Amino acid sequence: MRSDNSVYGNIKINGLADHYHTGDEIELSVSVDSKIDNADWSWYTRESDENEWKAVNGLQTEIFSREATRDGLQIKAALVDDKGQVVAESEPVQATIDDHHGNDEETRRIYNGFFYNTEIKDRELSDWEGDWQSVYPYLLSGDLDEVFEEKAAQSDSMTFEEYKEYYAAGYETNVNRITIEDNRFTFFYEDGQESTAEYEYDGYEILEYEKGNRGVRFVYSRVEESEEMPQYIQFSDHLIAPKESSHYHLYWENDRNELLSEVMNWPTYYPNDLDIEGIIRDMLAH
Repeated sequence: MRSDNSVYGNIKINGLADHYHTGDEIELSVSVDSKIDNADWSWYTRESDENEWKAVNGLQTEIFSREATRDGLQIKAALVDDKGQVVAESEPVQATIDDHHGNDEETRRIYNGFFYNTEIKDRELSDWEGDWQSVYPYLLSGDLDEVFEEKAAQSDSMTFEEYKEYYAAGYETNVNRITIEDNRFTFFYEDGQESTAEYEYDGYEILEYEKGNRGVRFVYSRVEESEEMPQYIQFSDHLIAPKESSHYHLYWENDRNELLSEVMNWPTYYPNDLDIEGIIRDMLAH
């Protein structure tokens, strides 16, 4: 496939998400620097660098739309002339599928809170290392209404208003951002203040829920003096063994046992570089 982009300028694929879940729709568009009247496009995909590019049947416009089924799928767009020959093409983009908790029966079982004690393993703080944002401001702004509307549409027992009230109580927090690095937590508060302290792993606790399922909270204890930071921080992310977390619920308090009884307020954090569209996509997938 030979082309000359110098004539047409930069050809760019737009709309690629940070990641997709299996079954999501991959929706892309192509743009070009120079004005081209009545442009015809072809889209090509391949599964890896070792595979040949294959034209996608039925796509002859600037829009690409296909179901996400394979991690690492490479996609590119090509401008074609009236003879069907490629005259210019974009750089490839790669679609990442990350189902976080897995897409097989065992990982779905564990995600839903049905697991054996022998499956639980200790976890390092590196599983949650990074820069994280609270979703509570998005709830207050109405950006998450789409999520609650979808949940209500799928429910026979709760309305949109009831879902929003439930999640408002769960997400509520004045800690809008958290960074975790080298065993150190830093809390960034909504009033602009911040506090920090070092923590060490302090085991895990198994919780029994009224619905019959269970959860695991991984506990970290503060190892230095601090008047601002809590003595205990507990993670819950539907995982029970070492794996990097994609989002989590966080609990913090000075009394470890009292904290274990907290099941109504669970401030929730996503990567700070994930935009609202990515957060909504992730929430709708679970």
